[in-house]
Amino acid sequence: MSVSFFRDVSLSAAVAGLVAVLVGFTSSIALVFQAAQAFGATPAQTTSWVLALSWGVGLCCILPSLRWRMPVMVAWSTPGAAVLAAGGAAGGFSMADAVGAFIGCALLIMLSGWSGVFERLMARIPVALASALLAGVLAKFGLDAIAATPAAWQMVLPMLLAYVLAKQLWARYAVVLTLLVGLVAAFSMGQLQAQQLRWAWAVPQWTSPVFSWQAFVSLALPLFVVTMASQNLPGVMVMQAAGYRPAVSRLVGWTGVATLLLAPFGGYAFNFAAITAAICTGQEAHPDPSKRYAAAVVCGLVYLFVGLGAAVVTGLLLAVPQALVLAIAALALLSSIGNGLAVALADEPHREAALITFLVTLSGVVVAGVGAAFWGVVAGGSVLGLQRWLEARR
Repeated sequence: MSVSFFRDVSLSAAVAGLVAVLVGFTSSIALVFQAAQAFGATPAQTTSWVLALSWGVGLCCILPSLRWRMPVMVAWSTPGAAVLAAGGAAGGFSMADAVGAFIGCALLIMLSGWSGVFERLMARIPVALASALLAGVLAKFGLDAIAATPAAWQMVLPMLLAYVLAKQLWARYAVVLTLLVGLVAAFSMGQLQAQQLRWAWAVPQWTSPVFSWQAFVSLALPLFVVTMASQNLPGVMVMQAAGYRPAVSRLVGWTGVATLLLAPFGGYAFNFAAITAAICTGQEAHPDPSKRYAAAVVCGLVYLFVGLGAAVVTGLLLAVPQALVLAIAALALLSSIGNGLAVALADEPHREAALITFLVTLSGVVVAGVGAAFWGVVAGGSVLGLQRWLEARR
């Protein structure tokens, strides 16, 4: 760890990293369990999946963030876990078949990254559409928090009040104070489920791969498509909307390498993060954009710890009420949602296409197993292309 990191890290950056882990882990860990069980995973193998995924995310956040001094946020593929859960149950595939498919997906990710194909596609998307996509992805998270409020208003309303007051008085620590208020409220309501906790160290479990065209078509290809379209695409746009210009091709290629190395232990696919990236790239992480990388490094370090104590930390995170997770994430993302909408609608020639991108993304529609983020770009890009074609014919 470099000396500059310890100089640049702050309380707000550390909390942003912790909140990112809280949001990323609790919002998708159930899907990971379902995916592992769909292939007949034992409890030890399931813990190995959590270990591999946590260490893959941790190292992929820490190393590039320190190297390029920007918050590079990586996550495991959440829609990919859904694809695996459905495909494993329907196809009757074994753990060995699944690992073979993970390796196939890793090779496809490496090829699309290092060939530059993915980055060339990204370069053709206007800033307005990219910002609209970001706002749509994040606003969906905010709507989920609002939907959860009626059942947990005693916890969410004090958090909202704390956030509004803190933004006026101690803006830099607004998320920190809001999280503390939420935890106190959850404890007072008896909603911290301590029974979820149990002690055990995670041990990696090797599974030798079996390769088959059936598993490649049914598992590897869908996993690759949803990872690139539903995860990497919005993830890169979040960073670009925050003013960062990462080495996209190189980083995508290296997420493929991480997948390849960790596949036998359950690391099925890694990609750029979107929602957790917005938490660590926003002003709440640090007023100085050049120091926000510290939040991503803290996030990575926490994920390494999560991996070592997979059973313990999984139980701890599952002990936190889901409404608290949704609320703290929504409040932490308010600035990013507002900035995304402001940029998306500022350019009048692109405004209609951007608005359609926002609405389709916000809808959460899934077509052919591919999420709304991809279809939002397709819809907005189609409208923009049609507008330009009509203008050229006038």
